[in-house]
Amino acid sequence: MDIQAIGAAATLALICAVVFLLAARSWQFLNRVLTRQPSFSDNVMSEAAQRFRDELQILSGKQASYLAAALVFIVIYAAASMFRGPQLFSGYPAWQLYALFAALIAAALLATYRLLRTTLARRQVRFLQDANIAIGHQLQRVAAEHGRAYHDVSTASGIVDHVLVGQSGIYAINVIARRHYRQATVRLENNELHFSNSERGLSVVDIAAASKRLARDLRAVTGSDVQVRSVIALPGWDIAEQSSEEHLLVNERTIAMIRGWKDQSDYLMNEDVALIQDELTRRCRRNPA
Repeated sequence: MDIQAIGAAATLALICAVVFLLAARSWQFLNRVLTRQPSFSDNVMSEAAQRFRDELQILSGKQASYLAAALVFIVIYAAASMFRGPQLFSGYPAWQLYALFAALIAAALLATYRLLRTTLARRQVRFLQDANIAIGHQLQRVAAEHGRAYHDVSTASGIVDHVLVGQSGIYAINVIARRHYRQATVRLENNELHFSNSERGLSVVDIAAASKRLARDLRAVTGSDVQVRSVIALPGWDIAEQSSEEHLLVNERTIAMIRGWKDQSDYLMNEDVALIQDELTRRCRRNPA
């Protein structure tokens, strides 16, 4: 097949693939807009890892669109080549055809890059979702005795992954998900997490800020001083040691330890518990309004 026929087939296939991709992405966007508010939205609460579920759904749609567009390109290119479609570039100078090939290759590389980036992002979000779900499910067992659990609680300083509220206190549980491929440990020292498979520490300042902001918000709700204990959950990691009394390190197997991490100042009145639970229920509703 000569260069003109290849260029014509590839151009026709690229146009069809781009049109298909635009149509698919537009439909996905329209579908999200039309179904943004769930049924019974006043009583539907965020589940564990809800924001990661939502992000994963968007990334899955993007990945499916890119893969489908690639399939459309292959099918149209094969059909145009097989049936010897119209010679769109018949009579064009050779340098223009090579410039067209360069543009087609650049478009293919860009599409491949976008697909790979979406695939890697989807893989990471899936990992974050699974880590948060693992902690959230174990937390439900603790909540059965302690009080009520809330997920994806928003504050002005960030999102708290899970909040446990009961008469014996308030716990803000933030999940840090990191991969490791062999048995690994983590320790907390001077407000930094140190992982056995990395020389770089990870600051927990942002986690502390979100927990403190939540405490200030809840004080405004109850009109009295309340304490929010900060718990850092690291699924899959063994806890080596911790030198800070401001945070408790746990994993999905040891999260029940939070039931024993309390003192007399943590206990709440029934009226305060009811006010706090109402406020967190309002924040965690799926109703976007």
